[in-house]
Amino acid sequence: MSANVLFHFPFDPGSRTARLALGEARIEWTEVLVRPWEDDCPVSDLNPSGMPPVLQVEGLTLCEAGAILGWIEDAQKTPLLMPSDAAERAEARRLTAWFDRRFTDEVNAVLLHERMEKPLLRLGPPEARMLREGREALKHHLAIFDALLSRRDWFAGRRLSQADIVAAAHLSTLDYFGEVAWANWPGLKTWYMKIKSRPCFRPLLADRFQGLAPAPHYADLDF
Repeated sequence: MSANVLFHFPFDPGSRTARLALGEARIEWTEVLVRPWEDDCPVSDLNPSGMPPVLQVEGLTLCEAGAILGWIEDAQKTPLLMPSDAAERAEARRLTAWFDRRFTDEVNAVLLHERMEKPLLRLGPPEARMLREGREALKHHLAIFDALLSRRDWFAGRRLSQADIVAAAHLSTLDYFGEVAWANWPGLKTWYMKIKSRPCFRPLLADRFQGLAPAPHYADLDF
C-alpha cells in the first residue's frame, strides 16, 4: 500500500484534477473516498474549507488541487505539467484560473448543483430554468475553448500542461451527465479524445454516480 493517501470525491472536479495529475506523474497513492457534505467527513479535520481533495504525502497535508499540482511539479527533475516556455506557463496559469473561478461560478455552480448536488442532498429534481441558464453559460465557454484548440495542440500551447489536466477534470465531470455536445465543438472534441486516451484518464472512466448511468459515450475513447 502506498504511503501517499488521497482523500477525494470522484465527481468533484478538484478531486479529478488531483487524480489525473498524480496519474500523469506516475505517483502511486491509496484512495479514501469521502462525502464532503456529511458531518463525519474526515476531510473536515484536514482542510479548513472542508473540501477535497486532500493529499497526505511525505509528512505533508496538501489541501485542494492547487497545492497538489504545485507539489507534483516541485517533485520533478524536469517540468512535467508546467511548460518550460514562459509564455506557455503564463497561459497555463491563466486557463487554470479560468476553470477554477469563472467556469466554476458560471457553469459548475449551476449544472453540477442541479444534476449532482441536488440528488445527493435530496433537494428535489433539477429546475428547468437553472438548467437552461447553466447550459447557455457552458456553450459560451465551449465556443471559446473550441476556437482556442483549433489553432493549438493543447490548451496552453504545444504540450500538455496543468491547464489540460484541470480542463479535463471539469469537462469529464459534465460529460458523465451528458452535458457536453461534443459534435458541436470539433477542435475541443479532438483534444478530449487525445487526453481521454492517456493512461491517467482510465480510472475516471470507471467512476459511477449512484442511481445514474453515464452518458452512453462516456467510457468510449473513440466517440
